[in-house]
This record gives sequence, structure tokens and C-alpha cells, in this order.
Amino acid sequence: MTHEGKTSGEEFSDLRDKLRAAIPPLKQLENGVELRRDLWPLMLQRLEKSPARVPWFDWALLALSGAALIFFPSLIPALLYHL
Repeated sequence: MTHEGKTSGEEFSDLRDKLRAAIPPLKQLENGVELRRDLWPLMLQRLEKSPARVPWFDWALLALSGAALIFFPSLIPALLYHL
């Protein structure tokens, strides 16, 4: 099945061109050429951001499931079976 009227050969050609544009040749990397973008600073920025907040209904579901396991311990094997 083709997308946007392209044949499969044209799709592979486009993909090959995009990959070649995104990644430098292996010989350049062996000679010490660095990649165009360093991802480590972006990773540090992401780690410094405040952690994601957990919505209240997630805590309510956790409490409800904990209470169900306390009041109905026979559910534990059934839950373990489905994991």
C-alpha cells in the first residue's frame, strides 16, 4: 500500500535520503567529527524540571485497590495470575 501516491521504491529512496542527511558518514565519525547536536544539555534541562504531578484520582484508585486487597485477599492470586 502506498502513501500519497508514492511507490515503494520512492518511499525507500526518500527514507534513505533523510537518514543520510541526519547521520554523518561513519568515516567522519571515526575521524573525530562530532554529531551536529549534543543531547546531554537537553537531558540535564529535562532532569532539572519539576517532577510530574500525580492526579488525585490516581491516588484514589491506588487506595481503592489497596483496600480491595485488604478486604478481599482471595483476589491476590487472581491478580497475580493476570500479570
